Amino acid sequence: MARGHFASSEKQSASVMKELQGSVLSSVGTVRNYEQALKTCCDHLKSERLGALRDVTKETAEKYLSERALSVSQSTVDRDRLALQCMMQNVTHQLSPAERLDTIKSTKETQLKSRSYTPEQVALITEHQTEKYAFVTKLCYESGLRAHELYTLRPISEVQPSPREIHENKFTHLAGKTISYTVNGKGGLIREVQIPKVLANQLETYRLKVPITIVDRNVNYKSHYAIPGGLKFSNAFSKNSARTLGYSHGAHGLRHSYAQNRYQQLSNHYQRSDVMKIISQELGHFREDITEVYLR
Repeated sequence: MARGHFASSEKQSASVMKELQGSVLSSVGTVRNYEQALKTCCDHLKSERLGALRDVTKETAEKYLSERALSVSQSTVDRDRLALQCMMQNVTHQLSPAERLDTIKSTKETQLKSRSYTPEQVALITEHQTEKYAFVTKLCYESGLRAHELYTLRPISEVQPSPREIHENKFTHLAGKTISYTVNGKGGLIREVQIPKVLANQLETYRLKVPITIVDRNVNYKSHYAIPGGLKFSNAFSKNSARTLGYSHGAHGLRHSYAQNRYQQLSNHYQRSDVMKIISQELGHFREDITEVYLR
């Protein structure tokens, strides 16, 4: 029933992801995001009487994505495209492994306003946070961490980064002495991050004797430090920022701050193309076009 026209959108998308999880997709976060994307597509197919999820052809998929591009952001269109493409390559075989769905550009107006925080704004926010929340705010600001990556912090001597391209000048011209850690980012990529020594020393005071499992947005993390992270930290940060500054760019704005700070540190030493590549590697997205967004 889960495969057919009469199954619910939830069951159809879950059925597809069951075939992909583990064999094609290893990241729980990616599985969760793709399943939501396929459910949304299935809802559309049902409303338009276009058949079941597994019946989607290249033409149907690209028409659907074009319609989505009228009302959702580029990142959402890209997520939906990759989810459909993955299903069509590996489950329904409507696409060969070498075929791709066309990239569709979102026509929704993109917010061009900077999401970064200044050092003075971060200082104001941390003044009104508890000790641990102020600490992780500084960590994200100084090291460019995503909120959920706080749960995955490990000294680099314990967990090595994934093998990826490394620019020879990565992490150069950082202000002050830093210590190397790793975090588990999007798609399961383990990347190196640099934490200022004073914050690294403080981090180790929160070290747990036995790691604990934390569930955040349906993903299990084995945390080795007694610090907040994930949705809990994001929500608390946004509320504190709104109370203190009168607005919030979200905890992700701290990564924007890191990108802009690094651009200032590096731009007088290297060509812009090198600077963009270095920042993209340090933040873990490895795409210069995304770095451009962070620098607005």
